[in-house]
Amino acid sequence: MSSLYQVLSPAGELVGDLKGQLDEATMIKMYENMVLVRQFDRKSINLQRQGRMGTYAPFEGQEASQVGSAMALTPGDWLFPTYRDHAAAIVHGQSMARVFLYWMGHMEGSISPKHLHIMPPCVPIATQMVHAVGTAWASKLQNEKHVSIAYFGDGASSEGDFHEALNFAGVFQTPTIFFCQNNGFAISVPFSQQSASKTIAQRSAAYDIPGVRIDGNDIFAVWLTMKEAMKRALDGKGPTLIEAVTFRYGAHTTADDPKKYRDQESLSEEWRQERDPLQRLRVYLENQGLWNETKEAELIARVNEQIDAALVEAESYPKSKPEDMFKHVYAEPSWMATEQESELVKQPSKQEGIPA
Repeated sequence: MSSLYQVLSPAGELVGDLKGQLDEATMIKMYENMVLVRQFDRKSINLQRQGRMGTYAPFEGQEASQVGSAMALTPGDWLFPTYRDHAAAIVHGQSMARVFLYWMGHMEGSISPKHLHIMPPCVPIATQMVHAVGTAWASKLQNEKHVSIAYFGDGASSEGDFHEALNFAGVFQTPTIFFCQNNGFAISVPFSQQSASKTIAQRSAAYDIPGVRIDGNDIFAVWLTMKEAMKRALDGKGPTLIEAVTFRYGAHTTADDPKKYRDQESLSEEWRQERDPLQRLRVYLENQGLWNETKEAELIARVNEQIDAALVEAESYPKSKPEDMFKHVYAEPSWMATEQESELVKQPSKQEGIPA
């Protein structure tokens, strides 16, 4: 149970069977997507430091887990992200401008394209897992060929929602994929202090569903595992728990200082030098004659241009107003919300003598 499923080694060499399921175009797209979201992540941290964005949750180091899993989905599938899964949301179709808006405090940052099923980032820990099960059950009852994927971290496995979601999904055999990105720390608490179980994947046995533990920095392993889990789900064989073992190079959020509870510099350097998800795929593509320095430079220039364009769009968006909090709460405005909004609008501003 403790062994990791791996297809592409950290050295960029195949150690598993691709089964003819991954073509060269998909491999290149995987790399391009990972570069895009890594650049987006770095840009976002810089924006936060410049005061142009609120607190931000970085994900650098976890790109293979998010990109590989999201690329396996179809447009009709339901995606339930945490506050850290913007890479998966972007790959599934959310615009980068919307993600910027979310971290800038705009309600509209939680809205996805109408033809896609991307739920708003979930800040409460593990609650989205129960929602994903309910949506998957609805899809099953309506004979839809869609799966629901719930992203969560290792800390979420200590919440009651985790157990409730897995139990319900197992009982009703819902087409749900529980995708855990095990970073080893739930903010400041190492996994060894959260649970006596050695892995998260082994907990699946209690609910009689499959549990798979994979190298979360191996995008081939992530993608193949997702495809298998999706096939099982759509064949009526129920949910799968996937534990992707990975590591986030940066802090829990830009408001956190990880050096207070772990050897951040040494750990990050070890994972970055020896297990980086982008580097291993790039080495493989170069060895196959599919990538080179020229293509790398062109890609970096292209994605930076796309990110900058998205930022211009986001920063051109009208500034939020206090009364915006009443939007997107009800399908039809209730009399209570309308009355409260009216009272708020009538209040004099701080500039008119109301103390902060």
